[in-house]
Parts: sequence; structure tokens; C-alpha cells
Amino acid sequence: MQRIETIEDIEKGLDALVVADSRLAAVRQVAGIVPLRRSAPGFESLASIIVAQQVSKASADSIWRRLKGAIDPLTPENFIAAGEDAWRAAGLSRPKQRTLVHICDAILGGLDLHGLCSHPVEEATALMTAIKGVGPWTAEVYLLFAAGHADVFPAGDVALQNAVAIAFEREMRPDPAMLRELAQAWSPWRGVAARLLWAYYAAVRGRDAAPPA
Repeated sequence: MQRIETIEDIEKGLDALVVADSRLAAVRQVAGIVPLRRSAPGFESLASIIVAQQVSKASADSIWRRLKGAIDPLTPENFIAAGEDAWRAAGLSRPKQRTLVHICDAILGGLDLHGLCSHPVEEATALMTAIKGVGPWTAEVYLLFAAGHADVFPAGDVALQNAVAIAFEREMRPDPAMLRELAQAWSPWRGVAARLLWAYYAAVRGRDAAPPA
């Protein structure tokens, strides 16, 4: 199972991608340096992905600072013990509170987020999305950044959809199903393709829309 562990892995993947799809050569040139983006697996990494959903990067950063300041270390046990007042004070919405509680319950019930990193992508995604509130995008981003899987592509990510629309001069951005089908050509380096397109989007739009890592 190919892993993305170093910046050299990113470069290897980029070289392969421009051979597989010549359109990505121009994307690579505009994107510039494509960062590694890795995080340690576990509850904290998954929680940061939940916190960042559907809010601006500035808002997510602010909520995350408050949450980490109130609950240190940020473990499932400590999160549950902190209670609703602490969650609300940090700025967590009700849906995110519920999702994080479900994740804590799953971990305390035996789910091993570290062990998931060695599972095949489809199996790990199924185990994660069985948790109420955790969708495919969340699972795929976790497997991409925390597990370092090289062939994960979060096709539901709006920034990736927009990046493809801009790069390939499409009138409308592709929906998740269309983008997932298009990304098949980038296997087994779809995880590097996602990083490339996030870097491209940041270059052409002037803001980093990639999930936290």
C-alpha cells in the first residue's frame, strides 16, 4: 500500500501524474510547491477536520484554539468530561458537538483510529462512516492526511471541484460523482492529485481552502 510520508513522495507522485494526464503539467506549474500536509492519526486529527467543516479558515482556527485551550490534552475522555458548556464556549455548533460525541463513543467503544490507517481505504472509510455524523469527505480527508494513503481523493470537496473547473476550463464545476470518475485516471496517486489541486486553487484564488492537516 503506497503511502505519502515525505515531500519526495509528493514529487514522485507529481511526476507520475503529469505523465498520466498531460493537463496536470500546467496545473503543477501554476501551483508551485505542493505541501506534504500530514498529521498524527487519532482523535485530535479527526476532531480538527470536524471543526473546520462549513466555516471559514479563520473561524475554524479560532474555534480550534479555544477548544484546545479549554481541553488539554484533547482526548475523547477529556472532551466528554468537559461537557456542553465548554463545547459551546469554544464555538462548536450543536451538530459538530453531536458528531464529536459520537466519535468519542466509538473510540471509547473500541474503534482504533490509529489502526484504521493500515486498513484498505474502502474498509477504513466504511468503518468511519458508520459513525453518525461522519461522511465520506471526513473519512477520506482523515485517511489522506492522518494515514497518508496515496490513492484517496475527496471528490465531495468544493475547492477541488472548483479547481478542476478552472484548470480544465469547464463552465460548471463537476459534481462529486463526475469528479470521482475523472480522478480515476490519476490512480494510484489521487492523494497527490488532491494536494496539487488544493495548491493550484490557493494560487489562482489567493486563499488556502485545503482541509486542516
